Amino acid sequence: MLAARRDAGYFADLEIRPDPDGIPRVTGPANMLEIHTATATEEGTLEALAERYRTIAERIRRNEDLSAADLSFIGYDAVQLMPVEPTIVYEAGPAFWEEAPDDPPPREGELGELEVALRRPDTTNWGYDVMTAASPAPNPTLLRGGRPDELLDLIATLHTFPGRPIKVVFDVVYGHADNQTLDLLNHHFFAGANMYGQNLNYRHPVVRALLLEMQRRKSNYGVDGVRVDGAQDFTWWDASEQKLYYDDEYLGLMNDVEQEAAGVRYRPWMVFEDGRPWPRDDWELASSYREVTKKLPNVVQWGPLTFAHNTPFLFTFWISKWWRIEEILQVGSHWITGNSNHDTLRRGTQVDPEERINTYLGGTLPQILANAYDNPASRMFDVFLPGIPMDFLNANMRAPWSFIRNTDDRYGVKVISEEAFFLDWAVNGATFARPESFTRLKARGFTDLGELRRFMRALDAAVRTTDYVLPSVARLLENHVPPLPGPRPYTPDGLKTIARAWMDDVHDYCTVERYAKDLDPVRAARNLEVRRFARARPWLVENLGAGDAFDRLRPSDGSVVFFGLRSAPDENESLLFVANMEGAPREITPVDLPLAGLPRDGWEQALATRGLEQTAADTPVVLTNGSGVLFRRGEAPLRSR
Repeated sequence: MLAARRDAGYFADLEIRPDPDGIPRVTGPANMLEIHTATATEEGTLEALAERYRTIAERIRRNEDLSAADLSFIGYDAVQLMPVEPTIVYEAGPAFWEEAPDDPPPREGELGELEVALRRPDTTNWGYDVMTAASPAPNPTLLRGGRPDELLDLIATLHTFPGRPIKVVFDVVYGHADNQTLDLLNHHFFAGANMYGQNLNYRHPVVRALLLEMQRRKSNYGVDGVRVDGAQDFTWWDASEQKLYYDDEYLGLMNDVEQEAAGVRYRPWMVFEDGRPWPRDDWELASSYREVTKKLPNVVQWGPLTFAHNTPFLFTFWISKWWRIEEILQVGSHWITGNSNHDTLRRGTQVDPEERINTYLGGTLPQILANAYDNPASRMFDVFLPGIPMDFLNANMRAPWSFIRNTDDRYGVKVISEEAFFLDWAVNGATFARPESFTRLKARGFTDLGELRRFMRALDAAVRTTDYVLPSVARLLENHVPPLPGPRPYTPDGLKTIARAWMDDVHDYCTVERYAKDLDPVRAARNLEVRRFARARPWLVENLGAGDAFDRLRPSDGSVVFFGLRSAPDENESLLFVANMEGAPREITPVDLPLAGLPRDGWEQALATRGLEQTAADTPVVLTNGSGVLFRRGEAPLRSR
């Protein structure tokens, strides 16, 4: 079976370096793309995603022109798949596996018959609501034909991509389990409830061994890296001290898991999302995002601009994060950077539109949101600073994203009430009017976008007012003045039906292929150019050196202008960066930036946002919100203050 892998040659030339104990470990990428498989294609399967990459690969081999959508998938060293393991099922049924025992039952000593009703799973989920059991297997909802090898096919397709193989990173969830897991695993697996469902009992030696074996078996599909979700949730309670401890010993064991593919034994590149002391109230201030890297020097963590609650479409966002940016300059080489991912884009659509919105980003809320998470200056900034930039496919494709889970019965209505602002940020009259948009809600009487927005605001208010007492929510909506749209009368069961329709419609609405025809080919090509620039300069991942500098213009005078100077370790190239991250237009002469000893000549433009293609380093340029330029100079490094 090993010899049959289409990517066997990839493993023969695997990019590895030995750990201190001599076991080889895959080296990290220079950049990465995060993909939610179920919304990455219209079909939403692993095989469809593999076909998407095979189509792009064939166009490259034939030297054919690539579409803007094609360009949005490529130029990355690695693809991180959001969790592809089995997730929770419908709380209120129907079940996908139902047994009907013999009637009458067989006599003692006789064999009986078992009739089973088997349905194809059709749940939707963003991937993080897991049941732990069967986690090495791919989620059956992502399989076109039910073959687990479809996951292997995708990995092989990426590993054999023309020009430069694409590494594959799995996103795994072992920090918690949904309550549905209680019916699947024995009690030894559980260590008490948490906000997600159940803590897992990592201190039990058998449970510990089984979880690590699950991780190994999943990685043995041949992945290059593993991203561990919610590493701050790996904890254990010391009853004698009445104290909660982080289980860093177990994280170390996860880091040491060995795997084998095509006869090659290795350890994967490891990424930990760890925001401890989250969920403590001061976590955003107190978290160093470095607790795991201090103990395990080979790993990287999600950095502060990658975590949730980052909203780059609000005024003062970039200036308020300056203290974190200063940390990136010093220690960012072991951080995943970039601010577009499944957490940040979702959080963006939950922000009240009455907040201080950066109107320089666009004329409508959907434009502002798309331009904030697909921001030319931000993308250039990401590759110039230390760390490993990660983009989210939905942001690349300027497609919506939201919380996706259609299985809830008890809390489904509350969950969708929290998404009420999604309609403001991600939907306009034109997209709502498309025949394929919100078909289920339209069939239930929500045919007008303005009226649907009004209903969602009223639902959110009713949930808050009643502290989510569902019968009371229904009564408030039924007696609302003026009357609300949708199926009447409002009942708890009726609201649950609306919640299910919302989740299914939003899942379909977030499918990226539906936005391909609207993509700007120039913007997509510029984004790819930035990615290729970073891939050609892996030294940019490292922290700033002694001769490097990064700062912002002071006073701000209504705009936040970042600028910096970096030199390659071999001293053969220097880079000069300047961008207006937010605010009013600002006129800048790049060589006049306050960098000591900065020469006025020898600079050539390497990257520029739209409209700045002819900019020279020694002439004034007006930088508008989200615009910037990067110059290169091929001589000895420049010294700064």
